[in-house]
Amino acid sequence: MGFLSKPVPNFFLYLLLFFFSLQLIIPLAESATDITSLVYKGCAKQTFSDPTGVYSQSLSALFGSLVQQSTKAKFFKTNSGSGQTTISGLFQCRGDLSNSDCYNCVSKLPQMSNNLCGKTIAARVQLIGCYMLYEISGFAQISGMEMLFKTCGGTNIAGSGFEERRDTAYTVLENGVVSGHGFYTTNYQQVYVLGQCQGDVGDSDCGECVKNAVQRAQVECGSAISGQIYLHKCFLSYSYYPNGVPRRSSSSSSSSSSSSSGSGNTGKTVAIILGGAAGVGFLVIFLLFARNLMKKHDDY
Repeated sequence: MGFLSKPVPNFFLYLLLFFFSLQLIIPLAESATDITSLVYKGCAKQTFSDPTGVYSQSLSALFGSLVQQSTKAKFFKTNSGSGQTTISGLFQCRGDLSNSDCYNCVSKLPQMSNNLCGKTIAARVQLIGCYMLYEISGFAQISGMEMLFKTCGGTNIAGSGFEERRDTAYTVLENGVVSGHGFYTTNYQQVYVLGQCQGDVGDSDCGECVKNAVQRAQVECGSAISGQIYLHKCFLSYSYYPNGVPRRSSSSSSSSSSSSSGSGNTGKTVAIILGGAAGVGFLVIFLLFARNLMKKHDDY
């Protein structure tokens, strides 16, 4: 039985290599859906004149109130301070996030705002899953239709019938955000679209805002395979999936439960992939271990 003494270290070496590879796979899967990734920032050029620290105290209190409310709401707007030192602010989470995901997203924003903008008199930080903004009393207002940021996919697919399918999905989206009271997702023939308005925007105004965002997307992104358009009061995103839109619980739904189920399906898919990888990995390890045993046995 002495032939068992040497192959064992090889077994543990294979096992160590397998788990090291698995550790590389898992972060990649998680990072693909990180709702706290930065999309853009907007910082006022002017900073607080704050010798007594009153503005800093008001801003800190505002941030604390917004983060606290994110445990139970997806949109909240409030003020902090009084008189000329009043600071107004709000946060909003994407309509398909759970309360815990909303909190996890919003809780990152105060520190990110401080790091990215410092003590400016107004700031807006947009993450994939949420955003937060604040401004001092009397800060100049902008139109709700003003475009703040855009991003378009680098691949163009003109001439494939994509534009017609995308525009049909847009039409459904424009109506959907009205009936969905500010949030809607749908897909049409491999095109997935999502639209959302700021929580204090009425249904009719929301429809107009998203319609404006659609027109901007058609001009700015053209036949790009994907795009995101952020206006002051609403945003939309679209993606074309040539091999079919990733499975969601409903092809057309404005409810957060539907979109959350879509996220759940993604998680299940990742779990199945990792489980399959683990099974294959252990099978390979077993076969290598058995081969070493047989080889050593033949040597004797």
